[in-house]
Amino acid sequence: MIRSTCENALQVIRKAEQDFILDPEQIIEKSYHMTTVLRNVLSTVKKNVIEKGFSDENEEINFFKTIKPQILGKLIFYNKVFRIEASSPVVSGKMHHKHYSNELNLLKQEFKEQFYNTDFYRYYRTGRTEWDHHFFCLGKIDLHEGVNSFVFEIDTEFSTYYDYKVSRIIANELLYKYLVSKIEPDKDETMLFAEDKGNSRDFFWTDSKSALIELIYALHASGSISHGKAGIRKISMVFQLLFRIQLGDVHHAFHRMKDRTESKSIFLDQLKSSLKQHMDKEI
Repeated sequence: MIRSTCENALQVIRKAEQDFILDPEQIIEKSYHMTTVLRNVLSTVKKNVIEKGFSDENEEINFFKTIKPQILGKLIFYNKVFRIEASSPVVSGKMHHKHYSNELNLLKQEFKEQFYNTDFYRYYRTGRTEWDHHFFCLGKIDLHEGVNSFVFEIDTEFSTYYDYKVSRIIANELLYKYLVSKIEPDKDETMLFAEDKGNSRDFFWTDSKSALIELIYALHASGSISHGKAGIRKISMVFQLLFRIQLGDVHHAFHRMKDRTESKSIFLDQLKSSLKQHMDKEI
């Protein structure tokens, strides 16, 4: 079982990010520090995975689909921030804007070349699971799929090839938000990757992604946020930032909920039941 190792690793990352502030005067030093922290965490996790292995296939899939990409994705992101900032010609003005705009264009181009309209990207984005045993278990790489030559360089004891793709997706999403915040600072997204300095380091969503999406749509449909004027995308973004979670394509997930054979609001039903039980205990 490597569960405790993974939990400790994610806790180390949360603690390090708690002190991470996108201050222009410290960003190079801070991003380098985060890169170092994440490299050490990944190395520790890798050692434990190779030595202890997994208790079953579900644990293996969860690790390569969720846990490792969280670590590697942020490692890629912070390293990229370090490189971008270290090569920035100035801290303001037209050259500053052009520098980040160019990086954003490169990121968009990379997305088009590597992910846009690919079967795997759609699979991951829509939250599907039927092929997880193929994508996120060791030793399942099929060269007939025309995988990138990078596959020949990966450590087959610690990578399924597709876990790297998920890591890149996570890193690119973080980098996109970061670059937008540099180009359009009025959007105030400079704290997207750092938690509050208060008591929020252990504040994160522990239920399923579909449960959170169900809650988001319920709040939207009821008009409980901004008198119903806030759209799904905006509400979703707020919750993703609040709970530091990637929800993927919430619209596709919602349409799948509509096709449920039993209750279409499983989480809300459970929420109501839990609240009632809690109230009964207080009587």
